[in-house]
This record gives sequence, C-alpha cells and structure tokens, in this order.
Amino acid sequence: MTAGAGPDAAGTAPAPATERLRVLLVTGLSGAGRTTALKLLEDMGYEAVDNVPLALVDGLAFGSGPRQPLAIGFDTRSRDFAEGAVLERIEPLMHHPELEVRLIFLTCSDEVLRRRFTETRRRHPLALDRPVTDGISAELRLLEPLRARADLVIDTSGLAIADLRQLLRGHFGLASHPAMAIGVVSFSYRYGLPREADLVFDVRFLRNPHYQPGLRDLTGVDPEVAAFIEADPAFAPFYEALTGLLEPLLGHYEREGKSYLTIAVGCTGGRHRSVGVAERLAAWLRGQGRAVSVRHR
Repeated sequence: MTAGAGPDAAGTAPAPATERLRVLLVTGLSGAGRTTALKLLEDMGYEAVDNVPLALVDGLAFGSGPRQPLAIGFDTRSRDFAEGAVLERIEPLMHHPELEVRLIFLTCSDEVLRRRFTETRRRHPLALDRPVTDGISAELRLLEPLRARADLVIDTSGLAIADLRQLLRGHFGLASHPAMAIGVVSFSYRYGLPREADLVFDVRFLRNPHYQPGLRDLTGVDPEVAAFIEADPAFAPFYEALTGLLEPLLGHYEREGKSYLTIAVGCTGGRHRSVGVAERLAAWLRGQGRAVSVRHR
C-alpha cells in the first residue's frame, strides 16, 4: 500500500461501531405472566411481539426497518417449539456481535398457577383434557433447559404488576447507562422469604413494639414506632454495620453489571421492626442518590 493512501490519510474518520441491538427473549410457564411482561416492556419502549415462530426470530432481529429494541415472547405453544431446537436456534443469537440478547424466564409456584387457571377458567395448553396439575408438571420438565439457560428468572407468585414493572425497568430500562435500581421490601418470617430477595437481613433481635400497648396497632411507618426501634441499644451498631456493609457492596454490584437489587428486611410479624428498618434504610439510600422503591408485604 502506498504511504498516505489509507482512509485516515484522506481525513476520513473510521465509521463508528454500530450499537448492539437489544433483544429480550421472554418465555416461561403458562400463566406466569409472559403476556403481561411483554406489555410492560412495550410501555418501556420495546417493540413487543408474542408467540412468534422461532424460525422468524432472525428476521425480526436483522430486519431492514428501524433498529428498535425488541421483546419477543414464545412458549410451548409457539408453532415450531421443540425442546432441543429452541436452544439451538437462540444460542447463535446470544453470541452475535451485533445483538445484546437476554433470555427472561417467568415462573410461578404450582399453587398460584393452579389458582390462576381456576379463576380464569382456562385449560392448560399441555393438558387440554387432563387436570391443570398434569400440564404444569409437563411444562416444568419441558422448559427446564430454558430456565437453566436464562439470564434472569422472575418468580411472579407474589408480584403485583407494579412490582413486575419496577423489576423489568431496573433490569432492562433503555437509558444509556441506567443506575442500579434498588427495591427494599419488608416481610414477615411467618410467610417465608421474598423469592426476589438478593440480600436478606433479620431484625428479630430488636425489641418488639408489638408488646407495647400504645404501639401495637401502629406500624413501622409511624414516628412513634420508628423512635421506639431506634432507641433500642442494639439498633445503632446494627444500622452502622448495615450501611457500612452496603456502601461498598452497591458499587461492587454496579461494576459487575447488576441493574436491580432487592434488599429484604424481615421480622416476626412484618408490621413493626422490619417496616421501620426498611423505611430508615430506604431514606439512607435516597440520601446516597439511589433510585429506591419500598414495598411492605
């Protein structure tokens, strides 16, 4: 090549790298909320398409139209769905240099699924002439490889639509560099741990306002209860250690690429101590400039 003949020598800058197109593949158990998730993603700015034959996914991702982020839904009812063929078809997409592909799997407890099918009077697609439980079991086995491969598994058993929206926005919001969103949830140990929790803190060691006649009917949101909790000699060292732990952890999670973090705080009844600590923690996080949502179960 003659010196000075390259494109830079002519004063033409090299073409910028094409931004990768985000493609969300949304699947999961029938009745777990795939259709709802797709509608929420559409509200967030994605082009949402449901029950697409898998043979057409390539065409959607590499079509000639405007490059709008895609949310593509599919499940066992999709026309060419077959257990092995699904992964064979989507694996090349997940490694394509022009695409940012994430596989989302929606799941739900058997009990809640049975209730949802009963309430809507729908038959399970894999058990049209058999009990719903047979269809749920068959679908669990069929979709297990997809669940194992998923980038994100969302259990919708106890999620309201608002919670699912916040979760999806935290993970897949379309801002250029979204800050990690944080959800703080209080809960009662009587009803088990929140399935979505990343970090869980047990505050049952604090004095219980339930045994104070003037506080029993209040909650941790009330100033009187909050003051009682914070007056416990055990509270200050615990809270200092908690915030001291979280401050570096949040930065580590963000650098790792985590976009949504759920912190759960639990006590016996889920009414006083867990609520009070969750509210105090959320206030501290907001003071750190964090995007925070609070939910009391």
